[in-house]
Order: sequence, then C-alpha cells, then structure tokens
Amino acid sequence: MGGGNPSRLKQVWDEHQSSQSATVAEPVAELPVEVAEVVVAVSKALTERIAALAVELNDKAVKAAERKVHEVVRSAGEQRAQAERELADASETVDDLEAKLDESQTHGDTLASKLASVQEAAQVQAVELAKVQERLALAEQSAKAVHEQHAAELARMSSAAEAERARHRVEADQVREELDRARQAEATVHAECAQLRTELLNTKTEFGVLKIELDNMQAKAAATDKAHEEQSTKAGAERDNARQEASSAREAAAKLSGQVEAMQAQANSLTQALAGRQPQGVKPAVGGKS
Repeated sequence: MGGGNPSRLKQVWDEHQSSQSATVAEPVAELPVEVAEVVVAVSKALTERIAALAVELNDKAVKAAERKVHEVVRSAGEQRAQAERELADASETVDDLEAKLDESQTHGDTLASKLASVQEAAQVQAVELAKVQERLALAEQSAKAVHEQHAAELARMSSAAEAERARHRVEADQVREELDRARQAEATVHAECAQLRTELLNTKTEFGVLKIELDNMQAKAAATDKAHEEQSTKAGAERDNARQEASSAREAAAKLSGQVEAMQAQANSLTQALAGRQPQGVKPAVGGKS
C-alpha cells in the first residue's frame, strides 16, 4: 500500500472480518476445499506482504529520521562554529574599538590643546591683520594714483607709437617699391648679359673658325712656296695671292677680336652698372653671373 500503520491496518481488517461474520445470520454454504485453501494462501500472502510493507515503511521512516537528525546536528554544529567565529570577531572588534576610543580621547586632548594655541595665535594674527589692512588701504590709494599716472603715460606713448608705426609703414612701402624696381632692372640687365654672352660665344666660335682657315692658308702658302720655288713668276703670283688672302684673314680676325673685346667691355660695364644700381641689403638673384 506504500504507507499507513500496520497495526491499524490489521485492526481494521479484523473488524471488517468480524462485521462480515456478525451480519451474516443466514447459514451459508461452506467453501470448497480448493477455494478455502486458496483463500488461506491469499490471506497468508497478504499478511506477509502487509508485514513486509510495515517493515519497509518503518525502515524508511527510521532512515529519514536519522538523516534529518544528522542534518540538524550538522547544521547546529555549523551554526555553533559560525557563532563562535562571530563571537571571536566581535571580541576583536570590541578590543579595536576600545583601543581606537583611547586613541581618540588622547587625540582629542591633543587637539584641544592645539585649538587653544591656535585661538591665541588667531587673536595675535587678527591684530596683525588689522594693521596690515590699514597699510594695504594706504598702498591701494598710492597704487591707484600711480596706475592713473601710468595709464596717461601709456596713452601718450601709444599715440606716439601708432604715429611711428604709420611712418615706418610708409617707409616700408617706399622701400618695397624701390626693391621691385631694382629687381626689374636686375632682371633686364641679366637678360642683356645672357644675350651678350650668347653673342660673345658665337663670335668666339667664328674667330676660331677663321683662325683655323688662316692656319690652313699659311700652311698652303708655305707648301706652295716650297713646291713652286723654281717657278718664281708663277709662284710669286700665287704667293702674293696667298699673302693677300692671309692678310684679309688677319684683318677679319683682328676685327672679330676687337668685337670680342668690345663685347667683353660692354658686359663688364653692364655688370658694374647692375652692382651699382642694386639697393643696399638686397642679395643678388640666385644663379646671376657678372
């Protein structure tokens, strides 16, 4: 059945059987032997089953009670240990608080003595502060007068400085204009110098070509004199022609040399003019040559 009191169950079963036998007044037929044996066997098995159930239920109840008692004892032990620890902590806390209280009382006494000293010093400082405030008021009055005087002087100096800045701005504008003109003139002179250098290079090239031709003509004249020495008339005519050509070449070379010297003199004069026209403090352009 899974529960209940075995003694109570047995009592109820007996009462049920007695009530059945008491209520039946009429004679009943006896059970057959086979049925009676079956009923006896079933009753015996039922009784044994009920007894086994009672034993099992009692064992489970006892074990459950033992577990509960064990848990209660363990919980009580833990609570007692926790209470002992809390009691020890509380005792330590009380000791710490008592020590802190003693320290606080000592510190309070020290602070009280310091407070008295500070109050005395504060009174002395209050007197000194009153004196300092009086001197400060006098100093503020003097400083105010000096400040007003300085403000007037600063206004006068500011006006003079503004006029001076305006004059400097005008002078700076003039210097910038002169610098721009000087830079333009410098660029023009540099362009002219570049052109003269180009012409000088071309002239030198032509001079070299003419000199080579002159050397060739002189060599040709010498060869002609040597080859036709026997033919004096014919050689004399050819020699005269060669000498005339050489003379013409020398004149052309001299003329070109004069042109080269003139161009060099002109380039030098332009360079000197550029140096003279350059404003003081202005650096020459990068890459310029004299």
